[in-house]
Amino acid sequence: MTAVRNVPSSGATDIEFTRVREYLLGLQDRICAGIEQADGSAKFQQDIWDRPEGGGGRTRILRDGGVFEQCGIGFSDVAGTKLPPSATAARPELNGASWNACGVSLVFHPRNPYVPTTHANVRFFRAIRDGETVAWWFGGGFDLTPFYPFDEDVIGWHQVARGLCEPFGGQQRYQEHKDWCDRYFYLPFRSETRGVGGLFFDDLQTDFETDFAYQRAVGDGFLDAYLPIVERRKDTPYGDRQRQFQLYRRGRYVEFNLVLDRGTHFGLQSGGRTESILMSLPPLVRWEYGYQPTGEEARLSEYLVPREWLREKK
Repeated sequence: MTAVRNVPSSGATDIEFTRVREYLLGLQDRICAGIEQADGSAKFQQDIWDRPEGGGGRTRILRDGGVFEQCGIGFSDVAGTKLPPSATAARPELNGASWNACGVSLVFHPRNPYVPTTHANVRFFRAIRDGETVAWWFGGGFDLTPFYPFDEDVIGWHQVARGLCEPFGGQQRYQEHKDWCDRYFYLPFRSETRGVGGLFFDDLQTDFETDFAYQRAVGDGFLDAYLPIVERRKDTPYGDRQRQFQLYRRGRYVEFNLVLDRGTHFGLQSGGRTESILMSLPPLVRWEYGYQPTGEEARLSEYLVPREWLREKK
């Protein structure tokens, strides 16, 4: 793969920033290889881009595969001289600071409605003023959005998430970041979560080495959580009814990403590359006024509320 050019940077954490950057480049490669193997037919196509204000990235898209209708996974390493309002609203002390940010973000839209959509993101941010790093933090996580949920899949997903948290505070870390995920991926105008959750964290800045290790655990653990579900469900028979329900529920994904997602807002407000920011949107989607699901489709509503999946008896 062609490497993305380095972004000039200055500050006390240049070496650390480079370490995170190199890890994220490798993570994108490993996830792409795992998904191509699981799909069995399609390959990721790569688009390398530069950002006029500073930095660049590589966006990879897999289309029309045997298992996945569309997968998008992007690496970005970008810089700017001014933070957008979405970033400084909660951190006014960062007004006037320049910044660097690097991350990997992905959304996978399977073809079979019984295979869940999924999202993952791991990122690192730092703000610089007068040549000194004045703030830095890690963020990320992963979440699962089934259309036809199976308890086995949801519990297995959360068991992997809890295991990744074990060296970093165990049950307390899992509970905090699981609850954060439930709060973040919530559509208040629909009174429902986007899916069955997972992990979400932001502003993690306790100790660089420990926080970086946790970011790596989450990034490296994503495929361990997701691929077993893909294997179990990818050959499940389905018909037009299931397909239409999948397309309808994808509409909730679009609503969240465009209306609520902070990463989307930051990317667009900071002059990011629109095609790469919106690669998370599904290739096909539909809305239907006043739709009320019945039968098998009505079960989903029971899963779109925060629940303690690893404590409940199934």
